[in-house]
Amino acid sequence: MNKMFCFQCQQTAHNTGCEGNAGVCGKKCGTANAQDALTNALIGLARAVNKKTPSEQSDRLVLKGLFTTITNVNFHEDNVRKLTQEIQAERNAIDASAEEYDIRNIWENHEDIRSLKSLILFGLRGMAAYAYHALALGYTDRDVLNYFYEALAVLGEPSDTSKENFERLLSYVLKTGEVNYRCMELLDKANTESYGTPVPTEVPLTIEKGPFIVVSGHDLHDLKLLLEQTNDTGINIYTHSEMLPAHGYPELKKYPHLKGNFGTAWQNQQFEFHNIPAPILFTTNCLMPVRQSYCDRVFTTSIVSYPELIHIGEEKDFTPVIEKALECGGYGKDHPMYGVNGGNTVMTGFAHGTVLKEAGRIINLVKNGKIRHFFLIGGCDGAAPGRNYYTEFAKKTPSDTLILTLACGKYRINDLHLGEIDGLPRIMDMGQCNDAYSAIQVALALADAFHCSVNELPLTLVLSWYEQKAVCILLTLLYLGIRNSRAYTPCICLTKCFGSIKRNVSADTNFHTRGRSETHPRIVLLLRNSPKQKPPARVHDSGRRFAFIYDNSNFPV
Repeated sequence: MNKMFCFQCQQTAHNTGCEGNAGVCGKKCGTANAQDALTNALIGLARAVNKKTPSEQSDRLVLKGLFTTITNVNFHEDNVRKLTQEIQAERNAIDASAEEYDIRNIWENHEDIRSLKSLILFGLRGMAAYAYHALALGYTDRDVLNYFYEALAVLGEPSDTSKENFERLLSYVLKTGEVNYRCMELLDKANTESYGTPVPTEVPLTIEKGPFIVVSGHDLHDLKLLLEQTNDTGINIYTHSEMLPAHGYPELKKYPHLKGNFGTAWQNQQFEFHNIPAPILFTTNCLMPVRQSYCDRVFTTSIVSYPELIHIGEEKDFTPVIEKALECGGYGKDHPMYGVNGGNTVMTGFAHGTVLKEAGRIINLVKNGKIRHFFLIGGCDGAAPGRNYYTEFAKKTPSDTLILTLACGKYRINDLHLGEIDGLPRIMDMGQCNDAYSAIQVALALADAFHCSVNELPLTLVLSWYEQKAVCILLTLLYLGIRNSRAYTPCICLTKCFGSIKRNVSADTNFHTRGRSETHPRIVLLLRNSPKQKPPARVHDSGRRFAFIYDNSNFPV
């Protein structure tokens, strides 16, 4: 197959799917097809393992393989094919008779089969990212790892359009959400036991003069190693995008050369990195195609790979990055940078361990009427102009409400100064996308304190979505029984996957497009077209804004 087809993320072409020679993300058709072949090999490995006890190598390859296929991670076709060969060799060593699967069988299948299996696959890819980060810190969960094999094998099962099979696949969709909750708990434990409980920290956006390195992605372990290797070198370290929460961890804060944060969210990197006098190290997604003005100073490590860029291997020797920082020299004087709203500082460090220490205080403020409502505004950000909606939303929240933020969507609002409530800042950043676990823990604690269910709390979730990690978090919310939910979704990976979910979850759950007086049935049902056909205009012209909103109060949003 010379051309590609990919519909797994929000930025997909015309909001229908990327096909032809390259995707909107910059992934070329050869790489896209290589990633499909990688997925085929993973299903073959899962079949080989079957009821056998997998090796540590098998576990690592499953996580690495699934993570590699996430949007904006790996653009290097040769490296993807090498990884596929490793997985095939591992399969052959276990059971050479186990056959691979052709993933195209899912895309071309009955709409409900495609719906349910796509949700399982995209959820597995997102969950693998979290499990891989935990593995880097030496933390694993056998039940979580076993589920990857089990669910991958289910993807390769023959098509069966019986009601019983639909119900079985739906159970796997929700089980993916259940296992992801356990996986996020594992990663939270790995991070806090390794680096301490995050504490509230003000982070400057000004870049000090002199040599520096920018670290992007999500991997705290790689950041720690870089901090150790740059100690006493005169090189400062700055986080970028989802690495911002690193500033709240005590074991990372103790390095004085961890200075601040460079720029904003991932989708602005091509503009913000233009002629940057410093190297950038990508530890995970979200890497965008690099531009000529800075391509000679971008380095990758771990899962991330891009043609012609220097890759730091498993030995984690960052000497080339350090040498490039000294060569570039940094700015000649302090270089001020600003957030989306013009602010020059941001806050982070309000993970569940910190927030729950203030639980008694927060509960009293609620009882006294000083806190009337909670908002969670965050998720995966994107380049679509309509996403300024989240900024506008935050600005309009009343002064007696608290805003919790997560993931890179925080950059739409985190430089705003909306005041305090009895000494508590109105905007509290809870961390990376995986720290949705923190938000869940806070919600559960508040529900327990007020002797009610989470669904009865004065809580509104306003979450933007972009890629597969967001999908698995959504499945976790569905598994946890979040009701009365509304999803505004031009996101093709979800509009093509939600059909059976809509028909089988609580009637209190509704999915529809924002800004329309009606819900087009093609949004809530899996598109009956071939996946290579465009949906009706009323679907794909509905705007680029994508949010999942959960609101169980009577608060006028």
